[in-house]
Amino acid sequence: MIVRTLQDSDKSHRRIEDPNGNWNSVRLLLKEDKMGFSFHITTIYQGADFQMHYQNHLESVYCMSGNGEVENLNTGEVFPIKPGTIYILDKHDRHILRAFTEMKMACVFNPPLTGSEIHNSYGSYEIK
Repeated sequence: MIVRTLQDSDKSHRRIEDPNGNWNSVRLLLKEDKMGFSFHITTIYQGADFQMHYQNHLESVYCMSGNGEVENLNTGEVFPIKPGTIYILDKHDRHILRAFTEMKMACVFNPPLTGSEIHNSYGSYEIK
């Protein structure tokens, strides 16, 4: 059994800050935990507006608080995000995330992240 708290993890190497200032991610479950996925609590800062394209990972994102929108760059569709909304990047979808207020998101990645990843120039995480 693995037991961790968000509060303790937030004060450790598990908290990663985006060098571009858009988000921070507290990575509660990582590849080393051997569960087959990783689980993060990510804070998207108010005013963030950035493109991502997870070429190597599938991701599910559940909004716990805040408001924003996600734009699917493949279809042009824009979806509002509010507490209780989940969006699932099941096709390695290129997308833009916009935060109208600070948003707290619960994120699951498959394959799991190792912990130190930040977005590359394509808005993707490399496989480690």
